Amino acid sequence: MKGLVNVQHVSCWLKKIAIATMGVAVASCTTAQVPRLVPLPAGAHYVAMGSSFAAGPGVGTTVESTPARCSRSTDNYAQQLARMYDLRLTDVSCGGATTAHVLGPWNELPAQVDALRPDTALVTVTIGGNDVNYIGGLMAKSCEQPAAGVAAKVCQKLAEMASADPEARSRAMAASSEDAWQAVKAGLEGIAREVRRRSPNARLVFVDYLSIVPEGELCAQVPLSDEAAASARATAARLAEVTANVARDTGAELIRASELSKNHDACSSAPWMNGFIPSGGAGQFALYHPNLAGMTAIAEALGQRLGR
Repeated sequence: MKGLVNVQHVSCWLKKIAIATMGVAVASCTTAQVPRLVPLPAGAHYVAMGSSFAAGPGVGTTVESTPARCSRSTDNYAQQLARMYDLRLTDVSCGGATTAHVLGPWNELPAQVDALRPDTALVTVTIGGNDVNYIGGLMAKSCEQPAAGVAAKVCQKLAEMASADPEARSRAMAASSEDAWQAVKAGLEGIAREVRRRSPNARLVFVDYLSIVPEGELCAQVPLSDEAAASARATAARLAEVTANVARDTGAELIRASELSKNHDACSSAPWMNGFIPSGGAGQFALYHPNLAGMTAIAEALGQRLGR
């Protein structure tokens, strides 16, 4: 891979020499490549893939000609990064997408990996939450508590949407199964393979999900029972763990947005995440999704990782 140095290979070689001098056998070492922080040149081709946590619904304005279901923001982290460093961006992120929609077509939409080219220099991916009904589950659990005012109206709207889609409950149950978690892992691995195959010189960076539920006391913006909050935290932690493991095993890079945002959850005084209740004058509001500050924080973290 262009711009990479096999640091682990060198380390392994030195270790074998040291141990061999003592007459002790050594097990084989891993050969995963570790990226050097080589800045991307201006004009480099960048592909952004993922779900709504990459697309950024409700953050600023929507990119012109974006498919209605995708809601790609002009200020999502990929768009901000591309402006900051003069990259040629192809943004195919889409709200509601799963790993299957990255790897294959979704009704009228082509597979997101089809945006990859031989000259692609950077690929970012945020995906997996919809595979396990992460945000959908949070919304449903938030309506199990007694609600009044704006929260009651939000729950009424969610109930109307659910009744219009009678198969939603069965999909949600399937997404919470152990099979779904195995599918997330396989899907992330498949995405890494496709990036390596289609864009062999690209730097691949997985970006996991920003934190939503606080570790401590809950607030009106996160109207969950203690049990539901614990379940949501466990889902978020497992999603971060699976993403990190796949990044490590495939030699990809990782932005731990989940860790960066620990003190910027939906209950924080400086949130990077919308809560459950739209604030006055919020305009477009995506429940339990990143706000502008969250998207900017990820863009800045990516910029630091890219050595710019």
